[in-house]
Amino acid sequence: MLLFLNLKKLVIKFKPEIYGIIICLTLGLFSGLTVKISDYSWYNNLIKPTFNPPNWIFRPTWSFLYITIGIIFGIIYRTRKDNNLLLWVFITHFVLNILWSPIFFYFQRIDLAFYNISILWVSTVLCIFLARDNWTIIFLLSPYFLWISFAWLLNLKIYQMNTLYSIDYT
Repeated sequence: MLLFLNLKKLVIKFKPEIYGIIICLTLGLFSGLTVKISDYSWYNNLIKPTFNPPNWIFRPTWSFLYITIGIIFGIIYRTRKDNNLLLWVFITHFVLNILWSPIFFYFQRIDLAFYNISILWVSTVLCIFLARDNWTIIFLLSPYFLWISFAWLLNLKIYQMNTLYSIDYT
């Protein structure tokens, strides 16, 4: 009984974070499904840089990152009265994040995906700046920022390496 009461207190205390995790994992799953329903042979036939990670890396990495994004969302939501701008920038940033996979994989638009991830990177930097007084948010955003920076470079290199062959986007 004591365990149940303690668990109930934890759920109440961290309700925004729990909802944030559920929302982020769910939307991340739907975004990831666009990879499954896309013509994956298209991606396999792209010229990729040598530092392109193996495909199995992406699912656990994004699962971890969506959990941290959900926790961050909960923290930002809880403190939104102190920094409402951060909440809206973070939501915008998350929408950009969710849109990247359909743009890249489903619509096969490497160029638009690169523009998307460039704005996503800037919005992540803006989130870090706006959260500069909250070290928990900055700490939790750090792995995400590093991954987005890597993904930005990867998207750029794939774009550069494949535009030499005039990929038809129609």
